[in-house]
Amino acid sequence: MTQELTSPSPAPQAAGPDRGPSWWRDAVIYQVYVRSFADSDGDGVGDLRGVRERLPYLKDLGVDAVWLTPFYASPQADGGYDVADYRAVDPLFGSLQDADDLLRTAHGLDLRVIVDIVPNHTSDRHPWFTDPELARQRYVFRPGKGENGELPPNDWESVFGGPAWTRTERGDWYLHLFAPEQPDLDWDNPDVHAEFEAIMRFWLDLGVDGFRVDVAHGMVKAPGLPDIGHGQQAKLIGNQVLPFFDQDGVHAIHRTWRRLLDGYADTHGRQVIGVAEAWAPTAERLALYVRPDELHQAFNFQFLNAPWQCDALRSVIDASLAATASVGAPTTWVLSNHDVVRHTTRLGGSVDRARAATLLMLALPGSAYLYQGEELGLPEVTDLPDEARQDPAFFRGQTAGTSGQDGFRDGCRVPMPWSGQAPPYGFGAGGSWLPQPADWAGLTVEAQTGTPASTLELYRTALALRRRLPGLGDGGLSWQPAPAGVLAFTRPGLLCTVNTLGHDIELPPSGTPLLSSAPVTVNGASVVLPGDSCTWWAI
Repeated sequence: MTQELTSPSPAPQAAGPDRGPSWWRDAVIYQVYVRSFADSDGDGVGDLRGVRERLPYLKDLGVDAVWLTPFYASPQADGGYDVADYRAVDPLFGSLQDADDLLRTAHGLDLRVIVDIVPNHTSDRHPWFTDPELARQRYVFRPGKGENGELPPNDWESVFGGPAWTRTERGDWYLHLFAPEQPDLDWDNPDVHAEFEAIMRFWLDLGVDGFRVDVAHGMVKAPGLPDIGHGQQAKLIGNQVLPFFDQDGVHAIHRTWRRLLDGYADTHGRQVIGVAEAWAPTAERLALYVRPDELHQAFNFQFLNAPWQCDALRSVIDASLAATASVGAPTTWVLSNHDVVRHTTRLGGSVDRARAATLLMLALPGSAYLYQGEELGLPEVTDLPDEARQDPAFFRGQTAGTSGQDGFRDGCRVPMPWSGQAPPYGFGAGGSWLPQPADWAGLTVEAQTGTPASTLELYRTALALRRRLPGLGDGGLSWQPAPAGVLAFTRPGLLCTVNTLGHDIELPPSGTPLLSSAPVTVNGASVVLPGDSCTWWAI
């Protein structure tokens, strides 16, 4: 099933933009959920050609790189995270030629491209799993408990709800920490290691600039697959080490991949990176994934989950910076992605608070990730009809006897509104795979472009300043005295103040205002910071 390029013998890809050998340390990376970004062929589903056609928008926005969610051949049981062929593009999203064209266009715009790789599990349609003998060598199979093996091998629960085991016609059981259509690979088998290294080389040769490693904490399971002893296990993820997640053995895999990536950079002259999607219970354990011989970045979910409270935010920022500094790695910051409630809604439904959180994030040392549509201030869509939903966790939650994820991830995946007064708002000629709200006309790219007070123009201005000001990006920060409820820190040449309270705060003047998420009033010897606002000052 692996595809070939349709154009004859394309020349090797040129390198993406070179902002130095450690470009990722302060990069702003924009996540594209491919099926919801732009539809070029009118089938209601976003595709690679649609992404390529919209790349100038991302260039104008001011990001440094694009991260694409899976577009590989897949039955789409979990939005493409159930991969049947890692070297083929699913026809739903285009072809391998479309992927090649996208990479060339992106590099021509000085944008790097990071793609997802899914190593914890495959699709149950993968050729390895459809072969009964290969399956039992390369996936996690175990005999059941009970007199006739009728009970699962242990008490593990799927992240999506229900048991993490499914029984086969042969009577044994296979592990799937996610959907039954996503069987877990057995990383004790060297064939699995060799295959994923070959997959990485395939995409690096095509021109990608790195990989976001899905479930980077999940490939290795504790010896003996011990019981956990109680239910609602999904709520423990990221809060404690579990026998199926964040086992120390995963780090040997990441060290192998770092050698591969560094070796590729040495021989091909392109800086390529690995990014861990790793849920770890502490900032210190997360830092293990970005030691000098492991991956380059790891998502900082502690920051994403922090409440909008001054002390909590400062605590998370301090812990994150200290942990990554201990291993010489950059910290990453993220507020939204395709698996969580959009931060406009999650932070209390306040656009003002969401705008302030964004300016705070972009002022912090390290790299920042943006999720498509957050630059428009899009809220979570909370009223999707059940018949429109496609999140497998939603359907598992309706039938399973145990709880997993809430199953409402579709609300952050509603397609982008580009233009026009009614759905599909320029997404494509054939509607959209999830229904868009009728009141999004004022949130489209078209409606916000050129409107100074819009969220889109706030993002554009902030990203332009971040690129221009030498004190932003990688480096350190120094906390400054501030009233209760206010965060204040300096970077070289810049002061950032964040009022997390719901009312105005009056302060002495702190410099020259550069950018604020809400209007700042200067009254002679004092300035008034609006509630739920963030301001950057030149000092």
